[in-house]
Amino acid sequence: MSQLEKVKELIELREKARLGGGQKRIDGQHAKGKYTARERIAILLDEGSFEEFDMFVEHRCTNFGMEKTKFLGDGVVTGCGTIGGRLVYIFAQDFTVIGGSLSETLAMKICKVMDMAMKVGAPCIGINDSGGARIQEGVNALAGYAEIFQRNILSSGVIPQISGIFGPCAGGAVYSPALTDFNIMTEGTSYMFLTGPKVVKTVTGEDVTQEELGGASVHTTKSGVAHFSVENEDDGLALIRNLMSFLPSNNKEEAPRVECTDPIARMDDLLNEIIPDNPNKAYDMYEVIGAVIDNGEFLEVHSAYAKNIIIGFARFNGQSVGIVANQPKYMAGVLDINASRKAARFVRFCDAFNIPLVTLVDVPGFLPGTGQEYGGVIVHGAKLLYAYGEATVPKVTVTLRKSYGGSHIVMSCKQLRGDINYAWPTAEIAVMGADGAVEVLYAKEIAADPDPVKQAEAAAAKKEEYNKLFCNPYNAARYGYIDDVIEPRNTRFRVIRALEQLRTKNQVNPAKKHDNLPL
Repeated sequence: MSQLEKVKELIELREKARLGGGQKRIDGQHAKGKYTARERIAILLDEGSFEEFDMFVEHRCTNFGMEKTKFLGDGVVTGCGTIGGRLVYIFAQDFTVIGGSLSETLAMKICKVMDMAMKVGAPCIGINDSGGARIQEGVNALAGYAEIFQRNILSSGVIPQISGIFGPCAGGAVYSPALTDFNIMTEGTSYMFLTGPKVVKTVTGEDVTQEELGGASVHTTKSGVAHFSVENEDDGLALIRNLMSFLPSNNKEEAPRVECTDPIARMDDLLNEIIPDNPNKAYDMYEVIGAVIDNGEFLEVHSAYAKNIIIGFARFNGQSVGIVANQPKYMAGVLDINASRKAARFVRFCDAFNIPLVTLVDVPGFLPGTGQEYGGVIVHGAKLLYAYGEATVPKVTVTLRKSYGGSHIVMSCKQLRGDINYAWPTAEIAVMGADGAVEVLYAKEIAADPDPVKQAEAAAAKKEEYNKLFCNPYNAARYGYIDDVIEPRNTRFRVIRALEQLRTKNQVNPAKKHDNLPL
């Protein structure tokens, strides 16, 4: 065979490999409103940047006649490319090839790009669309999953890992996305569960659909397994590109800075009036966030889950930051099990990847009740406390209104190594609110007067006295627990200056094999 013939053979083999499971299956994928693996990669990566690996790999299984069913590439497309000019590694499961089911060789392909990503310090993105383990391969398929999981574990906190769930992801396959940093699901076309509807029916008697059991709405609102839900794959791929712009390539780098077109000293008079005179009245924390960050651009994470706390990425003077903020508009901003878990993991992610933390505090306490106590709110609240106390990145905290008791402590207080702690004049930093304090301190004294009117007057007087003494920022400022009380409309400038001051911060935790945070 001449050289030209060999080149022609190569071109033909490449064309065959790019067809995956064939045109009929590609058409079937499109009919479901889904892209193929290669189409997804082409949309996600910078044009012309994709370098594919292992295009000619085939499975080696001979059980159940599988030697008669082989496809070049074997159910996953792997390689590297760039997003915004920055190197990333990627694998995209190909549902057109044996349902994207995981074989031993398919797992080896995925492991190869994961190893390369770790070797060079680049993010790894996985797009999941698979029927699960290839049953014909038995334990070899299970071993393949475990090899992937081991790499997810070792990569955690070293390189960013992002999962796009753009189709089925069931059984053991769900653990890889669960181990990664961010999960994105598409509405109506993706689902995740350990055991499917048929098994659920057999074991528990429940009748449940795939969507009800593990659809995008379930995992973004109820379980918290998924961080983002998108209408379609185009939105999901655009979201991954946007998310990448806030993240560094690895734990030894900082996130890329962008040119800031928003004036650093911009003031927003809205902030001087946003806190209601009535302490029990809500306001919208999103308005505060939008008023202080660059150009109002906020990429919220877990927006539909535990809405009493807000987390996400923004920029101050072009610098990427992680924002954690209580939301008084939802459950009064109280902390509970889900809010604590949600915020704690986000704080740990930011700390792992050198992203400063800006915390906006308005928290009345932890949610009371047997449901929370039996569910372990103590240990879950401790996760958030632990995450802030462990974090060594720059930490800037602004207390807007309420900051009471244990919830004050866990929201990046000075004693958890908060670097710069500001407060608005409306801040109420105390062990508890006036109502509870007066009940504890003066209940007998007030009850001693038989006149109900005088009781009410005495209680009101004691509450006012308590508020003047304790429910303000100045008492905490006297002890240095608050570094400064600032004018609300000047918050943006003060936060930017604090972050600039902390750019060279160097803090190291005690040497240890690893921590043992409360789980």
